[in-house]
Amino acid sequence: MADTFDLIVLGGGSGGLAAAFRAARHGARVALLEPGALGGTCVNVGCVPKKALWFAAQLAQQQTLAQDYGFATRVGQLDWEHFRQLRQSYIDGIRLRYDARLEEAGIQVFAETGRFVAPDTIATSSGDELRATQILIATGGRPRRLDLPGFDLGLVSDDIFALHQLPRRIAVIGGGYIAVEFAGLLRALGSEVTLHVRNRMLTDFDAELVDALGERMHEQGIAITGQVQVTGLHREGQDIVIDDEVNGPCGPYDAVLWAVGRVPNSDRLDLDAAGVHVDEGGHVVTDAWQATNVAGISAVGDVTERPQLTPVAVAAGRRLADRLFGGQPNSRLDYENIPTVVFAEPPLAMIGMTEAQAREFHGDQVHVYRSRFTPLQWAVAGRTAPSLMKVLCVGDDERVVGIHVLGPGADEMLQGFAVAMKMGMRKRDLDATVAIHPSSAEELVLMG
Repeated sequence: MADTFDLIVLGGGSGGLAAAFRAARHGARVALLEPGALGGTCVNVGCVPKKALWFAAQLAQQQTLAQDYGFATRVGQLDWEHFRQLRQSYIDGIRLRYDARLEEAGIQVFAETGRFVAPDTIATSSGDELRATQILIATGGRPRRLDLPGFDLGLVSDDIFALHQLPRRIAVIGGGYIAVEFAGLLRALGSEVTLHVRNRMLTDFDAELVDALGERMHEQGIAITGQVQVTGLHREGQDIVIDDEVNGPCGPYDAVLWAVGRVPNSDRLDLDAAGVHVDEGGHVVTDAWQATNVAGISAVGDVTERPQLTPVAVAAGRRLADRLFGGQPNSRLDYENIPTVVFAEPPLAMIGMTEAQAREFHGDQVHVYRSRFTPLQWAVAGRTAPSLMKVLCVGDDERVVGIHVLGPGADEMLQGFAVAMKMGMRKRDLDATVAIHPSSAEELVLMG
């Protein structure tokens, strides 16, 4: 006989854990199935270890800046193995805290996979059956693998964190978040980096700022090869060479990182047994309420077609649990105006529309305000490393529909402006705000 719960959560990543904890707080009896490490991609092979690498890259660059300021410091290389162990200890601590919180919340954890056998029933990999009135799919995604000759000679993003030393020469194939971030941080830590891009980098971001970021990457010594058509990899001795239909053989490299997107972990759930719809890419299709086409089955996170951002999965999971078990029938995540950051060097942050999107929707009603400047920290050292900011406004009342920031501190400063945008900010609200001086953030309230 199947064990019965109020909620079964498939997946112990950010979205699944957030929903499970919130539902349990509301008094629901919750089962969570996760065959791998708790925390999912973000904690184990995504946001957390990546951001730790980014911090290390920042410190590497600060060494040379300190010399420019007059400090008698000697630039040194990162002790990669010491850093790797330090980072892993931090991640292990997060997992231990999850274990403790799950036990405290009374959530029953199954360290195994699950698949649908009916719309309200999950079969575990050990042969047990679990039944619930509500089931949440939160199984996340994984790096895309291509059916190309020699693909396995390269790395995917998960593999970077297992390396015991940095490659001296590395090629990064791709133009999205992961590709741009790893290109920047690996270069800052001392690798020779070539970025191979099919079309444009970061197509979801404002083109003007992406172009400016590309210039900065070039100045840092990152080679960018465009219009690539990679057909495979092959070895020449100990080296790896990229076969490019457009540019010819590229290399040699010590390592190649494939950063060509991610795919949802929906293929092993037997969704057909429950009648759950997926799109052509395998993403579970959801409505504005995180619901699938089958009553009682919901989905959040990277397994869906929604933005692949940890805070999106967490917010969606919590609001779903509030609606299902917390007596809040109108609780759902609003997917409009979600802020996001590429942890490049420098970081690129945005919320709302790009200029191209704004002009497509609003035409001549769009007003663009820009600021280009060198941050004080760099200017004092005699460096010219311009930041770029844009504020996009619409209509006579100049409602702000987009904010874009490229420069040091962009990742931290945009959060507060995101709150103001969600509240319907106008340009006059920025103008009426007293600036914090001297700071980079003040440029957003001083644009004329």
